[in-house]
Amino acid sequence: MSELSSLSLSAPIAESLQRWHDMVARKDLSRVTELLDSEVVFRSPVAHHPYPTPAVVSTILNTVLTIFEDFTYHRQLATPDGLSVVLEFSARVGKRQLKGIDFIRFNEQGKIVEFEVMIRPMSGLSALADEMGKRLADYLAAAANSRPG
Repeated sequence: MSELSSLSLSAPIAESLQRWHDMVARKDLSRVTELLDSEVVFRSPVAHHPYPTPAVVSTILNTVLTIFEDFTYHRQLATPDGLSVVLEFSARVGKRQLKGIDFIRFNEQGKIVEFEVMIRPMSGLSALADEMGKRLADYLAAAANSRPG
């Protein structure tokens, strides 16, 4: 994977990204809310509407980390403004292999304001969606229904 030092990121963003990588490597996202802006949104590869709030985003990310097996980041890229990174990963859900991309947008203070995930192939995405549904369907439905507007 590309070294963080090769990306053009401000110190707060580089520090947050390194903390993210450390948490994922330890498989411990218990403090992930420290990285999230109060207005953070999560954009799921299977849901039409984003999920807001640090509590909901933390629950989603923590759950995904327990579902993924053999999770590995491979490459990372940054946008020219240094506020967004793209992290390519691979993982397995049961017997299904998948590849994906995390699009993470930060504010200038290094807090995550948007976390979007894309996954392929469809069989891997379906396996993940099934597992997430088993574990979080009621919680996510309540979170979606509590959105303003």
